[in-house]
Amino acid sequence: MDEYRFTHPVEVRYGDLDPQGHLNNAKYLTYIEQARINYLRHLELWDGGSFMDIGIILADAQITFHASIQFGQPVNVGVRISRMGNKSLTMEYTLAHRDNGEVFATARTIQVAYDYYKGGTIAIPDEWRDRITKFEGL
Repeated sequence: MDEYRFTHPVEVRYGDLDPQGHLNNAKYLTYIEQARINYLRHLELWDGGSFMDIGIILADAQITFHASIQFGQPVNVGVRISRMGNKSLTMEYTLAHRDNGEVFATARTIQVAYDYYKGGTIAIPDEWRDRITKFEGL
């Protein structure tokens, strides 16, 4: 996953499986959410404190499944921001086998800058723009 400057390892837990023995489809969203939160923490855009301070809200999510994930497989989630608008960010993800690179799924989300205290969208803060631009090379 050389195209990603940030990856996050996830553990496939027994409780994440469906009756067919592979990762439940809904858990893919959980895995990309966990990776997204850790990406924000890595860039110091959120300190891990109150969720009211996280600064973005999910507006859209799309997942393409390529191969099933089985219990015990080592999985990395690559995360990157590919586009920044005035109020929105497009984030891309790849869930892949940590050892051999097999791609299990690709995903895209659109996040909107959001003030949870005021209950509305805001422009992406300049500090966020600067850190993301430097990190991603946008």
